[in-house]
Amino acid sequence: MTARRAPFANIHADGARGREAPTGDSPPRRSLGVGPGISPAMTEPSTPKTHPADALVMVRSFEQHRTALTGHCYRMLASAAEADDAVQETMVRAWRAIDRFEGRSSLRTWLYRIATRVCLDMLEDRARRSRSMDLGPPASLDAPLTALPASQWVEPIADARALPTDVDPAQLVALRQSIRLAFVAALQHLPPKQRAVLLLMEVLGWQASDVAESLETTVAAVNSALQRARATLATRDLETARAPLTDAQSSLVDRFVEAFERYDMDALTQLLHADVAMSMPPHSLWIEGPANVAAWMVGRGAACARSRLVPVEVCGSPAFAQYKPSEDGTRFTPWALLVLELEGERIAEMTFFLDVETLFPRLGLPAELR
Repeated sequence: MTARRAPFANIHADGARGREAPTGDSPPRRSLGVGPGISPAMTEPSTPKTHPADALVMVRSFEQHRTALTGHCYRMLASAAEADDAVQETMVRAWRAIDRFEGRSSLRTWLYRIATRVCLDMLEDRARRSRSMDLGPPASLDAPLTALPASQWVEPIADARALPTDVDPAQLVALRQSIRLAFVAALQHLPPKQRAVLLLMEVLGWQASDVAESLETTVAAVNSALQRARATLATRDLETARAPLTDAQSSLVDRFVEAFERYDMDALTQLLHADVAMSMPPHSLWIEGPANVAAWMVGRGAACARSRLVPVEVCGSPAFAQYKPSEDGTRFTPWALLVLELEGERIAEMTFFLDVETLFPRLGLPAELR
């Protein structure tokens, strides 16, 4: 696949560049409140010495940050389900350690610290998640379909579960960009600590000194990790377009839907990038190029003719729930979650996630259309 390389713009939630502190070998100053190494064993007893009324207020305060934490954990883990697990563990660890919260950082920052450590702990015994394009070259149209375990794939996530609503529009743009499939997949090529450093500095806008405290390392080590992470991402196939879509891109998506639902391959291929990639997790197979996409659609994918596409908000990108006609022709049944990646005014990637038994209920989608 021809590379369309552009490193992720070094933005964080306030739209500025990540900031590096002067390098040095001196250890970071004392951790704010609870450090990243919090574990149940370190925070016994399992319940803090907090008045019940105050505890209820604190629990509600934790919940106000659940969406932001879920987005952070998703970027780290590339799995919506594992992000939920990580956030739940974060809440447990925070509750057990609430008496140690000193209030010298915001509650959200403190929770981010704990969530980052939870994710690093989880990543110790997990293989890297991937997309089909990471696993090998494009396949021929008659290649066998080989399904791989769900644990191997970068999963999609609903925008509503990962993008907090209590941020300004500029912050929301940066956060939406950071849950795109291409970016999340690229992150998986970073070692876990480099991934954490890049996300804390480039997406959340932390100072290098604060990251060093959180990860219990030096500022010099943080700056070095950031430089290596940036160098790795610069080699990945990333594209710099930002949400929201331009008028031309919105029109492109509308025309794609019309062409797909008509199953008009001539019209559809005119909308595709010359190097468009189409993949269908959990199958490892992926194909490249407009002609191959059209040949697949009218060949092995012909059962998708007359499908309906229902817009959904997923991965900060144009996305649709695909329902295809039932065999008896009386209804439309779930077939795929389709996520598009755009490059300029062309569609560069089409990812059809086929695990509808998991994904459609998670997105609150109906079991059929009439």
